[in-house]
Order: sequence, then C-alpha cells, then structure tokens
Amino acid sequence: MEGNRSADILDDRRHVPKMRLVSNKRLENKVVVIVGGTSGLGLSAAKACVAQGACVVVVGRDSAKCQAAVVELGERCRAVTGDAGSADTAEQAVHEAVTTFGDLHGLYHVAGGSGRARGDGPLHEVTDDGWSYTLNLNLDSLMYSNRAATGKLLELGHGGSILNMSSVLASSPSPRHFATHAYAATKAAAIGLTKAAAAYYASKDIRFNAVAPALVDTPLAARAVGDDEIMEYIASKQPLDGGRVGVTQDLDDAVVFLLSDESRFVTGQVLAVDGGWSITDGQYPVAQKDTAARKASES
Repeated sequence: MEGNRSADILDDRRHVPKMRLVSNKRLENKVVVIVGGTSGLGLSAAKACVAQGACVVVVGRDSAKCQAAVVELGERCRAVTGDAGSADTAEQAVHEAVTTFGDLHGLYHVAGGSGRARGDGPLHEVTDDGWSYTLNLNLDSLMYSNRAATGKLLELGHGGSILNMSSVLASSPSPRHFATHAYAATKAAAIGLTKAAAAYYASKDIRFNAVAPALVDTPLAARAVGDDEIMEYIASKQPLDGGRVGVTQDLDDAVVFLLSDESRFVTGQVLAVDGGWSITDGQYPVAQKDTAARKASES
C-alpha cells in the first residue's frame, strides 16, 4: 500500500518538467538583447551567444562599432545605436528584437563604466556631477533595459532570463586601488534590483540574475591594467589560473548558462566570476616589502 501511495504522489507532480532533448546549441532559437554589446565583455558575450544558436540585438553608442559587430556576427545580429542612459534606446532595442527575429527570450545588460574622470572617487571627494553621471551610466541604464525587457516578456506571455552586470566591488571593496564609491553604490544597487525583481516576477517565469566580475582586461580597464602596482596586487587578489587579470572569455560560459534553459530553476543569484577576488585577502606590494624588511631586521 505504501509503495502504491508513493507512486500516486509522484504521478500527481504535474509541475515537474518533462525530460527534453538537449540541442547541441545551448541558446537555439533564443532571441537576446545585449546592451553594451559592441565591445569588451558585451561583444564577447554576443559572439558566444551567436555561437550557441541565439539571435542577438546589440546596443552601443558608437555607430562604427555597431556596424562592425553586425559584420562580425553575421545575419543573426542586428544593432541599435544609442545611449543606454536614455530610456528610448532600450525600448528601441527590444522592439528591434521582436520585429526582426519574432520574439524575445533574454536580456544581458553590460553597459556602464567608471565615473572617475567625471568626479567619482572616495565619498568625501565625489562631486555632484560625478555622482549623477555614474548613476545614469550604470543604474539608470540598467533600469531602463530591465523595464523594457520585462514589459515585453509580460506582453509576450512567456518567461525569460534577464542578466545584469554587477561587480565584486559591490560587496568586496578594494580601497587602495579602486576607491570609486558612486560606482560601488551603483553595482550594489544593481544587485538589489535584480533580487527584488527576481522575487516579484518568479511566478511569471521571468528570471533575474547577475554576474559580478573582478578586474577584466577590457578597454574600460586600461588604467588598472596599465598600472604595475595594481597588476602585482591582482596576482594575489585573483589567484586562480596562476594569478592573473580576467579576460572576456572567462565570463562567456556563465552568461550563456544564465541566459539558457539550463538555468531555468535559477533566479535572484549573483555569480562572482572573479578569479578568487571575493574570498582572497590580496597583498599590497608595499606591505609585502615592509613585512619582509621588518622580519629581516628582527632576525
């Protein structure tokens, strides 16, 4: 009797998904908008998505880079030129995806960057312009793209995946080398919005997750990558794979996973792709030398 009862219970689990044949392409027939998809991490992700069967709409502010992305990615790519900090750009990109490719399944928001040159820095030095500029660059733009994609997914009546770019600096500061506090605030806020939206839209099967990279070698990271002291620090702060700066391809598999059906039971999560940054002390070169000198003097 107990065995029959267990079988009855198992048979009544109507919401357990049936096993499906897995395509060789992890994003087969998916349509994805990538905001900030014409260079750096975004372009690398766009290449990975297309390689896995997706159609993509990339968004960038430079028309020449947009055209170059379309040429490189081929017929399954369209580009929208515009400022991600303007709400109209996100709406246009989502419209392009549905009009050209017939659907929308995912959004990857990469666009953003440092406001250091505009007045971001340690809190007591942050200017009003630096604060406003950085929030628009990193947070307004993210809200606009998330809002546009969520609204369209609700209209289409099916679920989807929204992936946001955060940073290890949201929760693991590095005060000596990366003291841009408006930037850190926007990346922490990106996590807050991601988790709040994940909870609210879970019943609609719209997933929200974030990736949090450490230092990655892109054009936007040129200041840090070109600084020998920072690179020496990174060797111990990002100790995986011999201790190195990240490369764009380090994130690509994570992005594909979180945009694909493989992550259909994952939402509200922040995946640190950081080479160990968030769980490693990291040693400042000067401190290492001072310690060595002290030990030598005491011996």
